[in-house]
Parts: sequence; structure tokens; C-alpha cells
Amino acid sequence: MHKIYPKTLFIGQNSQFLPSCQSTNDIAADSIAQESASEGFLILTDHQTAGKGQRGNAWAAEPGQNLLFSLILRPTFLTASEQFWLNMAVSLGITDTLLPLIGSELRIKWPNDVYVANQKLGGILIENTLQGYTLAWAVVGVGLNINQTAFAYPTATSLQQCLPQPGGHNRLELLTQLCETLEARYLQLRSGRRDSMRVDYLQRLFRYQETHTFVADDATGQPIPFQGVIVGVDATGRLAIQTEETLRYFGFKEVQFVV
Repeated sequence: MHKIYPKTLFIGQNSQFLPSCQSTNDIAADSIAQESASEGFLILTDHQTAGKGQRGNAWAAEPGQNLLFSLILRPTFLTASEQFWLNMAVSLGITDTLLPLIGSELRIKWPNDVYVANQKLGGILIENTLQGYTLAWAVVGVGLNINQTAFAYPTATSLQQCLPQPGGHNRLELLTQLCETLEARYLQLRSGRRDSMRVDYLQRLFRYQETHTFVADDATGQPIPFQGVIVGVDATGRLAIQTEETLRYFGFKEVQFVV
């Protein structure tokens, strides 16, 4: 892959391509630690040997087939308790690019996945650095399945599977557009236009306002299935599920979706 030229103020204006690396998030974090980071800097690779998902999960992808990158941001306008807003902005920025290609089946699966129907197209891993009560830096890791068509799990899919193209999709063109839509959503967040962002997010939220089965641990740590309706996400990023008995809130890894 080669240099991109997005029509942005800062996101993707400077970038580094690594044919292979352990993790683009690790490279980005190192540049922050060494005080050489700048907002909007993009690190991309064709192959990650130790790609990371949320909470230590692995992210595996075929070399040269997908989009694997990390974006450095400086969201000092957000407090630690507001960091899920950055997750919203990034999720919307990604789906802004993909929605015209894939259509209405494209969804944001709380808290950090991009889905088409019931299959995973990509994932987001945001790692924040705090300074006092505010965010000093954010490393936004993104993995999107673009041209890969064979997966170890039936719950995975790709853009090529959803929208087949002879020779596959142009990853550089997609990355260029992603930089533009990500910056637009980031600037929307920075300008304080949160109400409209929340509306857009809920409209794209996976299984929003639908009755489904979920699994969560009871007081003894025993996983218990229950039925409920996703009704929103609170200010700290917890998923709100309305059951027959009560409104319940769940943090990361505290609830599972049942297909």
C-alpha cells in the first residue's frame, strides 16, 4: 500500500506504512510514549502478527487482504467518563463510509464491532491515555475485512462477500474515504454536537428496539439467559436493556448477545 491523500485537515495527512508488524496500536502507543506523536497520524499495515481485539482477544486476518490501521487522536476535550463518545464518533465515521456500499443491514454492534446482519465485518479497539480527569491521547485501532473471503468462523464476513467486485475492492480508496468520514465525525464531537450524534448512533445500533435473548451473570457468577430490548446507551457507555421486570445496564463484557 502507498501514501494516501485524503481531503482532511489532519487525519491521514501523515502516515506510515509497515508491510508487517506486531500491532499497529503498539506502534502508535510507542510514538506517544516517545513524545513523537501528532494528532491525525495514521499507522497501517498489511499484516499484524499479534493483532489485538477488545479485552485481550486476538484479531486474525489474511495478509494483504484487509484494512488494518491505528489512528492517533488528542481528544483533550473529553473527560475520562465521556470516553465512550469517542467510540460513537469512530463507529459512525466507519459506517458513514460503508453504509452506501452495504446498505441497511450494516450495524454497529455495541460496544466495538461493525456487523452486517449477524456477521462481523470489523472491529474497533480504542486505547486511551489519561492526564488527570481528561483524555490526553487516544489510539484508535481499526480492523476491517475487505477482500478476504475465507474465515475460520462462520460469523465473519467481508466487504467482498457483501459486495463482490472483480479483483476485489481498492483498499487505498476506502482508507482515504475513511479518513474523511472519521474526521468529520471527530470534528462533530469536538464541536459539541452530541445530540445528533447519539441519534445517528442509535439508528445504526445492532438489535436496537428489538426483543432478543441475552446472557449475563447472576449474583453468584452463574450465566443466566434473559429476554430484553436494547433501548440505548448511557453517558458512560453502558448498554441499556429493558426487561419485563426492570431496566438493566451493562458494561463491557458483562452481557452476551445470543444469536
